[in-house]
Amino acid sequence: MKIDYNKLKELGLTATTGKRKEKQYCPACHNERTNKRDKSLSIDWEKCIAHCHHCGKSFFFGQTEKLYHTPATAAPQPPAPKGYRKPGPLTNEQPLDENMQTWFSTRGIPAEVLTKENITKVCRTLPQTGNVERCIVFPYTVDGELINRKYRDGAKNFMLESGARLVPWRIDHIRDTSECIITEGEMDALAFLVAGRDDVVSVPNGAQTNLTFLDDFMETHFENKRTVYIAADTDTKGLELRAELVRRLGEERCRIVSYGPGCKDANELLMKGGVASLQKALNEAPEVPMEGVFTAADVEDDLAALFEKGLQKGAVLGMGELDDHLSVETGRLMIVTGIPGDGKSEFLDEVAIRLSIRYDWRCAWFSPENFPITLHIPKLMEKLVGKPFQQGVMSELEYESGLRYLSRNFFDILPEEGYRVDTILEKAEMLVRRKGIRVLILDPYNCLEHLIPTGQSETQYISEFLEKLRSFARRRQVLVILAAHPTKMKKDPATGLYPVPTMYDISGSASFFNKADFGLAIERNRTQGVTRIHVQKVKFRHLGQPGVASFYYNTHNGRFVNFIAPKSLDLPNPKVPFDNSCWLGKKLDQCTVQGEIFT
Repeated sequence: MKIDYNKLKELGLTATTGKRKEKQYCPACHNERTNKRDKSLSIDWEKCIAHCHHCGKSFFFGQTEKLYHTPATAAPQPPAPKGYRKPGPLTNEQPLDENMQTWFSTRGIPAEVLTKENITKVCRTLPQTGNVERCIVFPYTVDGELINRKYRDGAKNFMLESGARLVPWRIDHIRDTSECIITEGEMDALAFLVAGRDDVVSVPNGAQTNLTFLDDFMETHFENKRTVYIAADTDTKGLELRAELVRRLGEERCRIVSYGPGCKDANELLMKGGVASLQKALNEAPEVPMEGVFTAADVEDDLAALFEKGLQKGAVLGMGELDDHLSVETGRLMIVTGIPGDGKSEFLDEVAIRLSIRYDWRCAWFSPENFPITLHIPKLMEKLVGKPFQQGVMSELEYESGLRYLSRNFFDILPEEGYRVDTILEKAEMLVRRKGIRVLILDPYNCLEHLIPTGQSETQYISEFLEKLRSFARRRQVLVILAAHPTKMKKDPATGLYPVPTMYDISGSASFFNKADFGLAIERNRTQGVTRIHVQKVKFRHLGQPGVASFYYNTHNGRFVNFIAPKSLDLPNPKVPFDNSCWLGKKLDQCTVQGEIFT
């Protein structure tokens, strides 16, 4: 893409130095920064895109900005800056009164710590009670600038500023440290401050597994960490938060803080055992269990939850009868086959969109057949918005909102250094850490570079290849999906149709079936206008069972809709209930509730 140098000058950006990627000072926020040496603007000269990791502003300086309405030549612009609101002044904010200070002291938190952290009080209406409550105020800052506030009453009801940016509490305090402690709440963070550790942060919204608020800080605040102490609660939600933090930050540098019998969090341990007991818990925090070696004690918490609740169904796609046969989990390998042209890629696109909308699972693709991404993005946007990717049909608002949503949640991998599986997984590993992806789609197998070492058979190579995918899936808790074509198949002379392929029909090895946790085959009957999803393998019974689900393909937006068979061959086919609704609208409503806005 060519650079528009006039636009570059208007934006206040310095001309290229000859490198493809570099960092500069952000023209939007540099003058307001306290750290004037921080080059927060990442520039990709080849894509003509720049993005600031501090203020969130993005810049586009290419010469093709008006071409995005034409799918064949689409050149998506970067997402517009997020419309976060900065907190205004509080008219009735006051220092903590004596009663509040006494309450903190009963929990082991002295007044001087509260004063140092600028913790105050205010009267505020909380949504949980609908009443005006006396609230403690925790200020959230980035580079010394107030970004958000949390209001908390004595009953643990809380809220954040509406529309404000979500950031970890005390994030400034760990920027240049070699270690840090991450807690589930501010009270636990205060406990570690009392214990003499200043390098402590808290997640902003409790035990949530959606950690998108970490994205902007992964490179600047967490990449340099030698050790990260995870100090979450020991209840079910706390364990889920702990697992996601370990997944994002990397198990090789994480240590898990435990509190002993009778204590569920750091503040409770401080109250019962004092500073020494909390310091001891930190010093003795074990590493994440060694890969490949397990004891019952290593999975004690998981066993207790399983004992209490039983085996739980995985994530369902919301696709009618397919949900009866298939639910998915991260940490698994899915293999999808089908004759070329029968809709494997279309189906996988819909799987990714549905998992994102329903469960906030971010997805990365390695799909050279969808390159350039300007040909892939319109297909995803049609499924997301429910309308053809065409100006005048899809509105400007739908286009812009869809682009922002896709930019945040979907990533294409196409390494310049080659298409070897190790290279792809290396990029995916980075996306797990920095963006928290939960799905990796490799589409198709034959587009990867397969260099079989001398002396190794194709069967041995495929077995090792699939084991790499399985290992990555389990280690990083990602659902890995591999699309693979079957060998050339022959039509049935009687029907003129191809038989339904199986994973045993994929060239090279029976390992495609043996090593898969899920095995699916896509079959399109063009005469009937029906696409069938054959679930041929589900390794664990609680996740589903083999079976077939039939769908119509909606050419209007690329979605699959449930097939309704006619009651009689003599009757006309029933009217297909195509879904043309905007899924993004529903998602935007949810995100607005969480204080994040896209428009």
